[in-house]
Amino acid sequence: MEDVLGELHPRMEIRFERLSVSADIIVKDETQLKAELPTLSNVIKTEVMRMTASKRVVTKQILRSMSGVLRPGTMTLVLGQPGSGKSALMKILSGRFPVKSNITVEGQVTYNDSPQLELRAKLPQFVSYVDQRDRHYPTLTVKETLQFAYECSGEVLSKRDMAGILDTSRAIQQLGLENCQNTVLGDTMLRGVSGGERKRVTTGEMTFGSKPVLMMDEISTGLDSAATFDIVSSQQKLAKSFGKTVVISLLQPSPEVFELFDDVLLLNDGYVLYHGPRSQVMNYFEGLGFKRPPSRDVADFLMDLGTVKQHQYEVEVAPRKPSEFAGHFERSFIYAHMLDTLRAPLNSSLLEGSKEYIATIPEFNQGFWSNTSTLIKRQLKVFSRDRTLISSRVFMSFLLGLLNASSFFQFDEVDAQLVMGIAYVVVGFVMIGQSAQVPAFVAIRDVFKKQRRANFFRTSAFVLATSTSQIPLAVIETLIFGSIMYWMCGFVSTVQGFVVFELVLFLSSMVFGAWFFFLAVVCPDLNVANAIAMLSDLLFTIYSGFAITKGEIPSYLLWIYWISPLTWGIRAVAVNQYTNSSFDVCIYRDVDYCEKYDMTMGAYSLSSFDVQTERYWLWLGIFVLIAIYVVFMIMTWIVLEYYCYENAPNATLEAENKVTVDNLVQAKQGYNLIETPRSADVRVEVDESAKRPQLIPVTLAFKDLWYSVPGPENAKASINLLKGISGFALPGTITALMGSSGAGKTTLMDVIAGRKTGGTIRGEVLLNGYPATELAIRRATGYCEQVDIHSDASTFREALTFSAFLRQDAAVSDIEKYNTVNECLDLLDLHSIADQIIRNSSAEQMKRLTIGVELAAQPSVLFLDEPTSGLDARSAKLIMDGVRKVADTGRTVICTIHQPSAEVFCVFDRLLLLKRGGETVFFGDLGENASTLIDYFETIDGVPKLAKDYNPATWMLEVIGAGVGKCDDKFDFVSCFKNSEHFYLLQDYFSVSKSSLQPLTFTRKRAASNVTQAKFLLNRFFDLYWWTPSYNLTRFIVSIIIGVAFGITFIDAEYS
Repeated sequence: MEDVLGELHPRMEIRFERLSVSADIIVKDETQLKAELPTLSNVIKTEVMRMTASKRVVTKQILRSMSGVLRPGTMTLVLGQPGSGKSALMKILSGRFPVKSNITVEGQVTYNDSPQLELRAKLPQFVSYVDQRDRHYPTLTVKETLQFAYECSGEVLSKRDMAGILDTSRAIQQLGLENCQNTVLGDTMLRGVSGGERKRVTTGEMTFGSKPVLMMDEISTGLDSAATFDIVSSQQKLAKSFGKTVVISLLQPSPEVFELFDDVLLLNDGYVLYHGPRSQVMNYFEGLGFKRPPSRDVADFLMDLGTVKQHQYEVEVAPRKPSEFAGHFERSFIYAHMLDTLRAPLNSSLLEGSKEYIATIPEFNQGFWSNTSTLIKRQLKVFSRDRTLISSRVFMSFLLGLLNASSFFQFDEVDAQLVMGIAYVVVGFVMIGQSAQVPAFVAIRDVFKKQRRANFFRTSAFVLATSTSQIPLAVIETLIFGSIMYWMCGFVSTVQGFVVFELVLFLSSMVFGAWFFFLAVVCPDLNVANAIAMLSDLLFTIYSGFAITKGEIPSYLLWIYWISPLTWGIRAVAVNQYTNSSFDVCIYRDVDYCEKYDMTMGAYSLSSFDVQTERYWLWLGIFVLIAIYVVFMIMTWIVLEYYCYENAPNATLEAENKVTVDNLVQAKQGYNLIETPRSADVRVEVDESAKRPQLIPVTLAFKDLWYSVPGPENAKASINLLKGISGFALPGTITALMGSSGAGKTTLMDVIAGRKTGGTIRGEVLLNGYPATELAIRRATGYCEQVDIHSDASTFREALTFSAFLRQDAAVSDIEKYNTVNECLDLLDLHSIADQIIRNSSAEQMKRLTIGVELAAQPSVLFLDEPTSGLDARSAKLIMDGVRKVADTGRTVICTIHQPSAEVFCVFDRLLLLKRGGETVFFGDLGENASTLIDYFETIDGVPKLAKDYNPATWMLEVIGAGVGKCDDKFDFVSCFKNSEHFYLLQDYFSVSKSSLQPLTFTRKRAASNVTQAKFLLNRFFDLYWWTPSYNLTRFIVSIIIGVAFGITFIDAEYS
């Protein structure tokens, strides 16, 4: 990454002393800490308790009085299991921690002796923070996303100090993203780059500029071990060459990655178990009575300490709980030395010029107008990519314009009620149209928060740019709908009248866009925002002066009339019509209005609806619409700048994790996680029939698969993503799909599973030797996607039950289906959280649920796409142990995986290894401890031997040239494989007749009956509503407000 640096900043040392973070949580009973389901009644009870003096508050410690020093020129590895406090610590040190009313932060953090509070506004200019979550605009490409970050963070420095160097291009090259730089990032609804590529974009986005401190939170998710090594190695070079302070947290660091770090910070349950030199960490814990087995990676060994897994390393009496480890560490020489460093004066070389430099650095790299211009360009790109929105809004403008205009074709000008009604329809159309923008505005909040906290731009520039990006659609809608309505309905036929009419519509559209933008940022979630938007639409409509005139509105509600943009829009349209010279006459159609009503025809028509009759009200209306627009923009800026919803780390209350003899015995039976509560003391009995599911064993084979897509520049020139891939997977086995980044692992699995809807596929996919039909694939296979998508208002048990009953055959009894659910809970260790709601669950819980949902369908073939992505080594082992149990029941399992530990790698039976470009490097049995694979590669000339205690999965990827930006064509491993005995064994498999295998036949497209489908879908939607309190509570309050408002407005209405 040296190539993307601007001028060298002074080095920066971070010191933190007695840093603590705690969260106050309201509970019903201090002895019952388990969270209740978020029903409407439970939420109301909690809020009532919150407001009463008798509320019970329990304090959850997130970080516990930790001190330390992060020195410039060093790299610190932060280790800890999920829930240990890693992310909270890094967010606090980088100034990104969201402090809420129930969160207490104590202690002091300094940067070169400057307190954090003094630097808070400028801190992102000195400290970069790479979040563990990938938040991006899904419709932007990789290059566009990085280019925007470069322009906001590094372009000024680059132009001044490194003219002629394309920083974005170099960053793409360094991150190994050349092949996908013009591919959209995508999300759960839009297919884009892979998870690993998206993670690299997240990393690259925050590393532009020349900030002296870099903090990276779990950056290895979705990356193979070689790519992780390359990225961490590049950060090590930066730290050594430029004196940067680099802090990185990793989930499954391989030994070679672990060796790159200078210091290690080990956390468990908010305690610091160790913070000191990496070279001394093993000696320190050996002194406490722990011995690492040679087969166990150092990082995995360290994260087991303080948990029930530590018993396997004990050689003498040793500390048990995290608090005991923390106590031992605070009595150690390493801690004493750190305290001496913490309390010693800062090195003079760091202080020299530091204060002056910090004072001269601006809060933002770009000026306001440059910032706004950059944002406008991005927002217009995002807008132009949303073809569905644009086409639907244009179609709606044409359709509703023609329907309304034909209904009111050449209206009678004398009928003031009809003209006012048409004015309401015209302005109300743009109001309703803009309300559809609320979900889009809510969706961009996360990206805004991330980039604003990194000081990419000013909040005011973002608000202005977002509103400006609405102009094209507002102009299009106004011209289409307004033109049709104006000329077909028969408004005054003057150019001035038409231009003013279009101007009023355009301003109304912009005002309502600004209003709904404000609602989207001020409301906590989309459920509330939609309900409040509906409420505002109704109030604006009722008090607009059309449904009820100004004189009939109660005086205490008249303020709504005056602030409603709908009111000013309707008035402006009506005044523009009736103040025209053709209506400013006494006699109109043989009626003398001056004699009869003492006013002109136009004034009479306006006064009948209490609309002011002077022409200046038209211009006043235009001015007021502009003023309201400005006010809404300012309100939006205030909310985004000072009060924007952001989730603090989840603080869950659990009983203290005590390491006792009992749970040590149970620990020998399997992995246990602190993050997820377990029912280790309860053994769930599963019927033997459930353990031996009645499924048809399926052999999956794929022969000579080719997959090509149109080229990005020339659609006629296709690109081959897969090139003649062949292989098979047998019942009772797990086959791994591995390879370098961009090799086509997920693409291959999608092709086999019939999930590719575009491109051209050639070759054969066989189930038990017969061509796989779409129905057979849908009914006989389960597919666990890399992204965990669930109905978040269901419980874990309900999600599994839903899958079991809708995807198992109707002939299977209900008892057997419930047994399947229990089997899944047992296999994936989900019993203790089975009745917990899915919403806000941890990553590893969601991943296990994703697998369980597919298992509950009792598929004969199970596809797993990155099942261990985003998990620490212990969680990954837990998942793969569960998958192993699944395979042992006779199912065929195919799994893509990036960076397995040696233990996880040995769980697999067979391997299909791909190189970049979608070609086979190896296919065959792994052998015991991967011996067959190792022997194969070691017999190739020039391939280095596997070092002792080295992970064969990492070694294998390094051998074929995997990693970021590396070239893997130095040796032709593809030709080597085609000349090997493994290739001939593969060919022999396809030459043998499979006539003895049973074909898969299904008579129904869906397994469950229509009645069963209706029953479970109905129950799911009932649960969705009942367990989404923000939706119910908001609708409840909105209903009361609307009822009261309408009641008091029409209280004296006459119905005669």
